Amino acid sequence: MFSAAAESFLRQAREIHEEELRRFVGRVSALLQGPEPGPEAAEGLRRLHLTVAATKYPRRLDGRFVELLQTVLCSPKSPEQVQVLCAAILREMSPCNDLILCCDEIQDTKLLSLVSSVLLAQGNKKGEVAAVGQRVVKVLEGRLPEGQSALVLLPVLANVISLSPESLTEEQTDAVSRRLAGWLRYASTQQGVAQPLGGFFSSPRTKQPAPVTEVDGAIATDFFTVLSVGQHYTQDQWLNVQAFSMLRNWLLCYGGQEGKAPNPDDKPGGDRSVTSIISTTSSSSRLLPPKEHLREKAFEYCQRLTEQSTRRPLKKDDGDLQKACLIEAVAIMDIICKQDSSYVHRALSSLKILHGRICGDATYARALLPIAQFFLNHSTAIEIFHLLLDLPCLTAALDIQLRAAALPTSEKATSDPAVKPATCLEAFRHPLYKSTFQHLLRSRSAPEDAPESLIPLRQLLGSLAGNPRVVQCAETVPVLLELFFGVVAEFADGCLINQLVVLLLQRSDQLYEIPAFKDDVYRVLSSQLAMLCKLRPALIVELSTEILEFSGAVSNIQSKEPIFTHVVWAVGEYLSVSYDKRCTVEQITRFFEALEAVLFEITQLRPLASTPSCAPRAISVLMATLTKLAARSQDLIPRVSMFLSKMRTFVQSPAVTSVYCEEDLEEILIRATELMNLLKMPSVAQFVFTPPMDVASTRLQREVNDSLPLALRMVTQLLEPAPGCMPV
Repeated sequence: MFSAAAESFLRQAREIHEEELRRFVGRVSALLQGPEPGPEAAEGLRRLHLTVAATKYPRRLDGRFVELLQTVLCSPKSPEQVQVLCAAILREMSPCNDLILCCDEIQDTKLLSLVSSVLLAQGNKKGEVAAVGQRVVKVLEGRLPEGQSALVLLPVLANVISLSPESLTEEQTDAVSRRLAGWLRYASTQQGVAQPLGGFFSSPRTKQPAPVTEVDGAIATDFFTVLSVGQHYTQDQWLNVQAFSMLRNWLLCYGGQEGKAPNPDDKPGGDRSVTSIISTTSSSSRLLPPKEHLREKAFEYCQRLTEQSTRRPLKKDDGDLQKACLIEAVAIMDIICKQDSSYVHRALSSLKILHGRICGDATYARALLPIAQFFLNHSTAIEIFHLLLDLPCLTAALDIQLRAAALPTSEKATSDPAVKPATCLEAFRHPLYKSTFQHLLRSRSAPEDAPESLIPLRQLLGSLAGNPRVVQCAETVPVLLELFFGVVAEFADGCLINQLVVLLLQRSDQLYEIPAFKDDVYRVLSSQLAMLCKLRPALIVELSTEILEFSGAVSNIQSKEPIFTHVVWAVGEYLSVSYDKRCTVEQITRFFEALEAVLFEITQLRPLASTPSCAPRAISVLMATLTKLAARSQDLIPRVSMFLSKMRTFVQSPAVTSVYCEEDLEEILIRATELMNLLKMPSVAQFVFTPPMDVASTRLQREVNDSLPLALRMVTQLLEPAPGCMPV
């Protein structure tokens, strides 16, 4: 709320009429045209600025007066206060058609800052943003005259990159990157000297500057940062603070370009091993390219801030500043690690220590968010994957913890180790389950067999499956998993993808016992498994042992059919020399024999035992995968052809017709017939299922795959003409 006097001034400014404004502008114009505008002119400009700024609609000023404002703004005789007010009025009038300002020849940094602010307010109609950016960078590149400072130009540069980052050339961004690195790392560690006021009692001798201190009062022994404390600051220290304030946006705009335009096919953490090693081990990082040099200095700066955040501040305001700087530092480290993965290991070690220190402090809650985002983005994906799958179990454990805390003291005694707990509350205090609860609640580190060690606890907590909190958390897990794999698809390398696929197969039978939860998780995991295999087809060969073990177990069809089906599909799709030159005939044969045994197990007709019931889709995918493998190793064609020919007997068996509906059986028989007919033309089958390497990823092959069902039906019609038709 404004004071009564301020409200009165604003009301007068809004109610002034155009004629009265025109007369007032005339008086101000006369004052500005004097020998040298003085305090009276400054007061008139201040009132005029209030008048044009106080209304929502634009005020119209005479074109000659607008031209006069520009002349006074650029005049070296004008006092600084008058120049500031002229620039402020011109900004309020923007966009202005009568503008004739140009910044190309301005040398004075303060004047360049004021003129640039007016030009940037025009909306880039005539390329003003690029012109300002070019001039500011040119001034920053050169040696500034005595009394000039780059301090007033950095906010202008920050506005330029936010409005039009493409307006700077690569040479210019390299020049600024060098400057920013120097300002961040090499600011003075001595406090600034207060300017003497003069007078009879002033000392003629200058007091020696004192060193800057940390927030806890200790003398700083490392380089200056925004968290360094002093009574007065030097120009280079203020530049240090401003450079840090614009560092994040600068790195986002220009930090990732390494001497070339960005390539959309490039992935973070790509093949930059040589420069990455140099960037972290070179004894003289000044020899690095400008962008890498800036990354190195920015990373050192952020690590210094995380160290400074451990100090206990003497003032509350310094404590608030610590938290704000910590949030910014972690966000910048995240950006740097995305641009150069060689920094990840260095960042993780310090951030894990930081997280352990502040995770229990509620005042640092906001700082935990960027740390969690960093962990999500950077090779801790495995831990987060476990956390997401265990979220319902964790919720149940938290509920038990709350109940246990509310118990009377007399009931909190430790349970007898020899007696098996009958309830979850008893298990929470039981020595047998205590360490497992502590791991799940993250109050102690995880053992090496953490997922397996939680199996008894998951079973015990099954009684809380209907708890509203548990149910609600379980419903969020599929959504969170999709978000998680979206990040994985963007940033993960081959090693992480392989780890996640192995974990996916292992954890698929280690889920909290809520049927709807398991179904939803299976659905998400199966679709994401297909995505991971598409990203990295080589994993089928590299993880052949684990995949063979999973796909060769008949029990997996009944318990987790969606995942089993997608694994089998991936084997048929990617176990090919077209995707991995390491693929051998022996590997194809091993997979064929394992899957053949599974299909035989679920389709054989037992006279005394019931036929295992599994989804028709699993049978169809198994048949298709065996056919694909046989097309790549044609010695296997007779075996799969004989197997497919027996499918008619299978679908007509009374034991089978009692389990499956007629539509499912018809679909199985049609697919078996189509595949068998395709194998009668081995060269066609080989092209369809195993395209040459130069065709495998082409549009033609994609179209063939998309239209495969139609192609199978056409082959069937050719080989098995309808009754009454004469063969051609």
